[in-house]
This record gives sequence, structure tokens and C-alpha cells, in this order.
Amino acid sequence: MGGSTSSPAAVKAEAQFGSSLPPQGCPMHQAHQESSPPPECPMHQAASQSTAAAGPVHQERAYDFVECPMKAAEGTSDIDPTNMMPPPNQQPASDQPFPLPVNREESKIPRHGTDKNWVYPSEQMFWNAMLRKGWHWKNDSLSQGDMTNIIKIHNRNNEQAWEEILKWEALHARECPCGPSLKRFGGKAKEFSPRARIRHWMGYELPFDRHDWIVDRCGKEVRYVIDYYEGDIDQNTYQFSVLDVRPAFDSFGAVWDRVKVAWWRWTS
Repeated sequence: MGGSTSSPAAVKAEAQFGSSLPPQGCPMHQAHQESSPPPECPMHQAASQSTAAAGPVHQERAYDFVECPMKAAEGTSDIDPTNMMPPPNQQPASDQPFPLPVNREESKIPRHGTDKNWVYPSEQMFWNAMLRKGWHWKNDSLSQGDMTNIIKIHNRNNEQAWEEILKWEALHARECPCGPSLKRFGGKAKEFSPRARIRHWMGYELPFDRHDWIVDRCGKEVRYVIDYYEGDIDQNTYQFSVLDVRPAFDSFGAVWDRVKVAWWRWTS
């Protein structure tokens, strides 16, 4: 999903292996007003270059629901603040050893402020994003098949994370009958959470990645912390990571939710 990519080490590990919409009465529908980005935005310039295969009918407009990244960052960066990613780049890199598909898969994760779901990056977009972060493909000797598997693992990780978030959000079904939506997210691979550090002091491994997801609960922002630990690959579902998903300790409500769940787990 226009999500941030894992660290190069995680990508290397992954390469070893071959919803329903909310009701129309939901506040996110009432507040939704679609607008196209300014003509000078790079996504307009790139639209004519894309030759994507069949995919979600709205995937070419997947980034139309945020401001032009150049405007949002006041001309200092082209990063999209909702997912901390640059504008979609479907063009092959200059030294790319093989062509990559540009089709994109639609997720089951509702995108805040729209009646659409988030759309995952194509293999070509994922490759370009890794290069942007300093990854060198020659160090890992990836094949086309490896990239396909990496994308499947990446997408499954995100779906798994959302499923875990929905379990926490079920505690608030009455106050938000429409259900939550994902507002923005970003990777923090080098910023270990306090919980991950404490686990490490106890002898457990550190997570290979971390994401913070900002969820809209019918007008209320809730931040979730997601730690990604390496697990065994499931050849059928492409589930690879063991996720530790929980609301961040930044509000009384989040603290109370975690206390309740901890008690239920302890007494069950």
C-alpha cells in the first residue's frame, strides 16, 4: 500500500522465499470532498507514463486524495505525509536487471476521507522505493520471482496488521458504528518502541521493523504501534511476520484499553 518498505535486511530475508465499506451515514462520508491535486503536481505528469495492467479501477487516482506532496511539504520534499512515500514511480530504474509489473492490488483497509480502500504499491514502485532508501539490488541478487514474493509478504503483513487493529477497535464499536479507517502511517524501523527494548533486555530479539498507524475512529485520532518480528513463512498465505499491535500509550483511553486486554489475557 503506498506503505513504507522494510529495512534492506528484512527485504533480504523475505527474498529467500519463493471489507466492506462503512455505511453512508458515517461521518467520514459526510466530510468527504474529493479534489484533484494542482496541475503542477508530479502525479499528473506521471499519469501519462503509466501502462499498468488491470487492477482496481481507482488505482490510478490512489494519490488524488491527498495534497500534492510538493505543496504539502512546502517545496522541501516530495514525500506524501499520509504514508511517508514519494509520488508513485512506475518507471524502471536505469540499472534494473529485469522488468517488473506495475499493476497494484487493492487492500481491505478503508482510506480515511474517501469511500475507497488503500492501494498497495506495484513491484516496480516497491523496487524504486527501496532504491530511494539506499538499497543496492546487487548485494541481494534478487530475481523477478523474489520481488513477487516480497510484494505478497508485504501486502499480507499490512492486512494482518489491520486485522489486529480491528480487534482493538471492537472495544469501541458503540461509539463508532461506522468502523475505523486508516488516516496515515509511517515506518520507524530505527526507533524501537519501549516495549521492544524491554523485551530485548529480557533476551528476546528486536523487531526488524516498526510502523505507527494513525486510525480515525469516527473523528477521533488513535495511534497504533506495530512491531514486526521475523517468523516462519506460510507458503499458502504468505504470512511471514509475527506482529505486536497495540494502541500507543498517549491517551487515557489507550492505557485503559491495554489494561483491560491485559487483564482478560491474564485471567483467560
